[in-house]
Amino acid sequence: MEKEELKKLAGEKAVDYIDDEMIVGLGTGSTVEYTLKKLGKLVRSGLKIKGIPTSVHTKRMAVKQEIPLTTLEENPVIDITIDGADEVDSDLNLIKGGGGALAREKIIAFNSKRVIIVIDDSKIVKALGIDFPLPVEVLKFGWTSTQKTLEELGCNVELRKIMGNEPYITDNSNYILDCEFERIEDPEQLEIDINNIPGVVENGLFIGLVDEVIVGGKQGILTLGKETVV
Repeated sequence: MEKEELKKLAGEKAVDYIDDEMIVGLGTGSTVEYTLKKLGKLVRSGLKIKGIPTSVHTKRMAVKQEIPLTTLEENPVIDITIDGADEVDSDLNLIKGGGGALAREKIIAFNSKRVIIVIDDSKIVKALGIDFPLPVEVLKFGWTSTQKTLEELGCNVELRKIMGNEPYITDNSNYILDCEFERIEDPEQLEIDINNIPGVVENGLFIGLVDEVIVGGKQGILTLGKETVV
């Protein structure tokens, strides 16, 4: 199957975990878009849920799909969050932030009773950082100093840019620095070290937040739990 078909398999499967009256964290990314489309069909057929989007883009999609929305202030405890990932290791730790929504995604995940990640099988890695740079959201003020401090952790750091060579701006009006590690040996400690740097808002390491990972693979759907060894 093509990669998009694998994403569709995983994204749509996640909807099976959603029940009536749930508060649902709505993630960001191409795989989650399949979740949103199927969820929208179920809502229009009578499913009663409220969603909390993790990005402006997801909010727009949810509105288009007629999914009722709420906020974390109105509903501080989320029943389930469905989100994507850029890399997943054997401990179900993640790198997220390719879509630029890592800070809001982590807040939503942290406040969720259950976090389900949807990916295609290309996102499973032996160690984080091998195939994808680690995104770090930083304040615009003093960002070059923050960049230099991040480089001291043993990575190459680039300011994320968009078309026209302009800096990418997050939904929180910050920059993203993409940190290239050959391999992240100790993601738990690195998360702490990065977040201790002044100017850092949040980083894309999601440690110990995930309950299950739904993988779309050539043989169909595979579900990885906390006790699963990849």
